[in-house]
Amino acid sequence: MVRSTRKNDWGFPRWRGYGSSSEAQQVRLCDRYGCNKAGNCPAPKSPNNPDRWMFCEDHAAEYNRGWDYFEGLTKEEAEQREANERRDASGYKEAAHYGWAGSGDGSRTRDEMHALDILGLDSDSNFEDAKKAWRKIAKETHPDVNPGNADAAKAFQAGQAAYDVLRVAEERREWKG
Repeated sequence: MVRSTRKNDWGFPRWRGYGSSSEAQQVRLCDRYGCNKAGNCPAPKSPNNPDRWMFCEDHAAEYNRGWDYFEGLTKEEAEQREANERRDASGYKEAAHYGWAGSGDGSRTRDEMHALDILGLDSDSNFEDAKKAWRKIAKETHPDVNPGNADAAKAFQAGQAAYDVLRVAEERREWKG
């Protein structure tokens, strides 16, 4: 008697899961010489090149540690590329009034961090601390208190600008819908 080679999961419903077939699976190995792990992490071979290496997670991390995205570009080209990418990615930015984050948890911008440095505050300081620091700086460096002192005038202007940056950021955080 001839044995049937037909399987019983060829129609609907399938009696086996879609990922489980009896054929061999194709696995791409890591492109690092001597590595036998699966290469499932793409890494660019060079900047602006569509060719990719396929590394395992360990070798991808090792490769990315030394990667410089702006390698070979002049300062102007690097700034232009950064501006283009910021422009393209700005549509994915979360709306400011949906932000749950508070101060000191990585939610501050580079300008806010610079403003906190000017006022002599830590990154986890709140807006009340910024007000107090600004008032202290204003009392010490105001042009009316120090007439003719150019350094005091510059410090006053820097403190005023830093306070304005933090005030606008606080208004943006406290959305009152």
